[in-house]
Amino acid sequence: MKGEIRSSLISSRTILGLYAITPEETDTVELLRKSRLALQGGARVLQYRNKAANPALKLYQAQALRALTLEFGATFIVNDDAQLAEQVDADGVHLGGADGSVAKARTLLGKQRLIGVSCYNRASLAQEAVQQGADYVAFGAFFASSVKPGAVKAEVAMLQTARQELGVPIVAIGGITLANCPVLIEAGADALAVISALFDAPNIEAAAREFSTLFSRA
Repeated sequence: MKGEIRSSLISSRTILGLYAITPEETDTVELLRKSRLALQGGARVLQYRNKAANPALKLYQAQALRALTLEFGATFIVNDDAQLAEQVDADGVHLGGADGSVAKARTLLGKQRLIGVSCYNRASLAQEAVQQGADYVAFGAFFASSVKPGAVKAEVAMLQTARQELGVPIVAIGGITLANCPVLIEAGADALAVISALFDAPNIEAAAREFSTLFSRA
């Protein structure tokens, strides 16, 4: 509810800092290599996102990433698919606008798993998600995104409002780089969801460390 910290304290402990979202990679060995580097650099959350993979590959990759995140003590989130999250014993699922309800995901995953919801640039959607039991919400895109070039634009000021009104962690996403992210942290983002600026970096581990260091300075 508005202004109320949810009793599921696991969300506030785990959705924090660099929230790495995997690139779409068919080569599982390469996916694991890149993900390991991000985790070594300090990523606290890893979300598996692969829109193009077939179900068998998704299951295989998700299982491998689950094992990797356990090695690092990081939170593992599956994008879009609550059933896959349940299959691989992920820490939770992240739902977009067309990925089903929080209630359905909660029935499948239980009370101890995390459910995140994309709220784009709509404060009302975030309030509704929290009322339905979401453990964290994500806003964006704050900047032009190469992954989602047609994404709706969110204003930085909405992070400040959400921080005051919502009792759950807030994730910022969309075109985030080391150069533009400090304003998002200052405005109240608990975590930064990053794909390209992390996994396309010449040195993934170093980029992850730089993003993570920004939170320690905040």
